[in-house]
Amino acid sequence: MNNNYKDYDPELFKRGFKCDFSKIDLLPELASNGFIIIRNVLGDIQIKEFRKIFEDLYAREGSLAGTEVSQMVGIRRLANLINKSELFKQIYLNKILLTTILFILKKPFKLGSLNGHDPLKGGGLQEFHSDWKHPFDGNNHVINSIWMIDDFCISNGATRVIPKSHTIKQSIDELIENKLDDHPEQVFLEGRAGDLAIFNSHLWHGSYINKSGEKRRAYHCYFVARQFPQQTNQRIYLDEDVKSEMDPVSKYILDID
Repeated sequence: MNNNYKDYDPELFKRGFKCDFSKIDLLPELASNGFIIIRNVLGDIQIKEFRKIFEDLYAREGSLAGTEVSQMVGIRRLANLINKSELFKQIYLNKILLTTILFILKKPFKLGSLNGHDPLKGGGLQEFHSDWKHPFDGNNHVINSIWMIDDFCISNGATRVIPKSHTIKQSIDELIENKLDDHPEQVFLEGRAGDLAIFNSHLWHGSYINKSGEKRRAYHCYFVARQFPQQTNQRIYLDEDVKSEMDPVSKYILDID
């Protein structure tokens, strides 16, 4: 471990952030394969709370749910979640997650977006893609995380990834003709409710089809190097009363001051 890690993002530590090194032994796996799954990050009470707010928000917003970012056919989507409940601080301020991001990006970063995602029966299939839309320059700029609030398995559309693809310099379009097809090297991010998947967002990945119809709700918490734009601009989307209640670390992670 680099003992000068505070130099990666001095402002973050100036504001009082303290790392959680309890899962630091997983970093080599994340660096090599491009993904890890950490078990039992959320407890039973947290899982129930996150399920409830998912259903409450989706029922309240109806046809407008997810429109702050994007809607997808066959998928229940939620967006702009930080503006809608303090509960989500447990996700975007999680110290294990932020410590992992710091050691992979090795530079200042901020939240890109926090969205809800639930593929319905027969829906959910996405093309393999990277969350980085520019040629790979050898540096890591984006990290994503999937907070599972239901069990993830192949039959209900667990996210699939191609290990080590985050290091490939060619674009995915050059190497995969039909990005909806199964890939011989694909791996599914299977887990139980409460598990946390963290993956390098340069990794080629995509949601799979939900064949069983079982709920597969999750929150996607995405981070980006600080010099690049957010998917959800928190300065625009956060209400002023929400901003005023934020602590210094939150304001920095959200890039609102």
